[in-house]
Amino acid sequence: MRDLREAALQGILNHPVISRIRRNHGLEHATLHVLSQELPGRSLAGHSDAGGFWLLGEVSTEELRQAVEKARQRLLAGEENLAIHPNCGTNFVTSGLMAASAAMLAMIGVGSSRRDRLERFPLVVSLATLALLAAQPLGLLAQQHLTTSGQPGDLRVVEIIPTRRGKVRAHRVLTEG
Repeated sequence: MRDLREAALQGILNHPVISRIRRNHGLEHATLHVLSQELPGRSLAGHSDAGGFWLLGEVSTEELRQAVEKARQRLLAGEENLAIHPNCGTNFVTSGLMAASAAMLAMIGVGSSRRDRLERFPLVVSLATLALLAAQPLGLLAQQHLTTSGQPGDLRVVEIIPTRRGKVRAHRVLTEG
């Protein structure tokens, strides 16, 4: 049964669209790592999809072009850890789900009065805190096994389009492969 579940999960993760999103997500993270090493102190963010990724923040198109290529080369050379980023949305979603689940668990069977609910508050805080601590390594594992790929394969950048999102400088990085 376990082998069947693992095969089904691999089938989903290897679906062409999902695979592209995961590889773009890994390249986005690797690019953010390279940029943070080369341009410390810059506030940067990204968002990936099947067509590539967005990079938001004060970086020139040429700096981004060089960082994306360096990130891609490092991933191809085996630095798969670059695909994992501590500030990934996967980590935040994992933390939110686990804390909310812990809070719900703490409230099972509570009475309907305000006093009953307030008496459970210390338990809610304790369980939510434990859930947040457990979520940190789980979010990284979720990235590693589900939402990113450190193996770009034949993924390559075809175009980088500078733009703005309101007052924020942005770049659309288009990929194929």
